[in-house]
Amino acid sequence: MKDLMGMMGKAREMQERFQKLQEEIATMEVSGHAGGGLVEVTLSGKFEMRALKIDPSLFKEDDVEVLEDLILAAHNDAKAKLDAAMQEKTREMTAGLPIPPGMKLPF
Repeated sequence: MKDLMGMMGKAREMQERFQKLQEEIATMEVSGHAGGGLVEVTLSGKFEMRALKIDPSLFKEDDVEVLEDLILAAHNDAKAKLDAAMQEKTREMTAGLPIPPGMKLPF
């Protein structure tokens, strides 16, 4: 019975830690860049686009496709950085916990 109570306490602690982690991630902002910094996209921890900056030198009629590609690349760069930051924070939070290999967190 003592082990069950200990497990329940650990589960409650883990739930509180995940809640804190989710709140921390939600307030994060990450920027991605493309074209050597000519395009910058900023995403929130909820993957919402918060800002888009485009260097004025890219505003040419015949370069619309290039601009579109750079915006997509900057967005994908920001998303990859946010994913990496979320994984790192989850790894830090779960350090030392007996979690089966391959299990992805948060649930």
